[in-house]
Amino acid sequence: MLAAVPTPDLLRKLLTAPGPSGYETAPAAIWREAAAAFADVGVDEIGSSVARVKGTAGGPLLSIVSHIDEIGVIVTHIDDDGFLRFGSVGGWDPIILVGQRVTLLTRGGEIDGVVGKKPIHLMKEDDRKRVPELKELHIDIGAKDGDDARARARIGDVAVIAGEPLELPNDRLVSRALDNRVSCYVALEAARRVAEAGGAPGDVAAVAVVQEETTFAGSRTSTFSLDPDLSIAVDVTFATDQPSVELGELTKHGFGAGVVIARGPTLNPRLVDLLQETAEAEEIPFVVAASSGRGTGTDADAIHLTRGGVPTGVVSIPLRYMHSPVEMVQLGDVEAAIRLLAAFAQRLGAETSFAR
Repeated sequence: MLAAVPTPDLLRKLLTAPGPSGYETAPAAIWREAAAAFADVGVDEIGSSVARVKGTAGGPLLSIVSHIDEIGVIVTHIDDDGFLRFGSVGGWDPIILVGQRVTLLTRGGEIDGVVGKKPIHLMKEDDRKRVPELKELHIDIGAKDGDDARARARIGDVAVIAGEPLELPNDRLVSRALDNRVSCYVALEAARRVAEAGGAPGDVAAVAVVQEETTFAGSRTSTFSLDPDLSIAVDVTFATDQPSVELGELTKHGFGAGVVIARGPTLNPRLVDLLQETAEAEEIPFVVAASSGRGTGTDADAIHLTRGGVPTGVVSIPLRYMHSPVEMVQLGDVEAAIRLLAAFAQRLGAETSFAR
């Protein structure tokens, strides 16, 4: 059995900064601070960040887009006993939330709480057999009554599950918010390696967009503003090597398979082919996966139809236990994604065409 691999410092900082959709300030600031060491950095009105590395030979502008928000919850009601009711920010399986510790972002700073529900001992037999709904859960912040709770938290405050990243053997990393902070790390590290190599033929813009889990707002506005010649969305995808995952609709891509390159009707065929050619030439492990005509479920779904249309691809990292506090990746697959994106940028000359 191999020893645990240390988590890169920037990735750990990104994972431990709370930032649900619409409230991404903390992780975005960390990302921009790291980017400022090698790129021209900017931020727009809704909080999306750009780190741009200048090109050297008139090549096309490539945007590498990842979303920096995570799923969370939002306070909808504070009752007279001091308990907080909440709704979702992004997609939750409610059973995941039961018994979790949470961090609330309030006007006075971060406060701790726990998610509670009626004990199983007090439930009727039929209720024991079903998954609880969000309306049956509450957050307890230790308030003595409603006035105490309302003095510390407000309607509209958001929260994320609390917890530190965990390094497991065999190159595995566990954390909340790997969807999609790991891809923000990948995009920025790929741009850094391009800068370290002296630049690519064209500008390379790493982009950490906001609000993917709710509206795709950041990818829409950033793509409109940047007007890239081509774009790659970087995200996570379902690792297929865990129990109960059936192949067929999903392409096989478990841990250790490397980076996943998507093919589908909304993605540019020439761009996808060039990604695959790059991986083969650089001996980077990869898998090709099919996406449906309905879209990819990533920022690419907004990017490809912005302005007059943008040639778009999707690069993904296999991840287990998506939208949970124990999301897991294999760091070797993360490295494969970084290598692919950096090498791909170097292949984009002024003559490169993505015409269909």
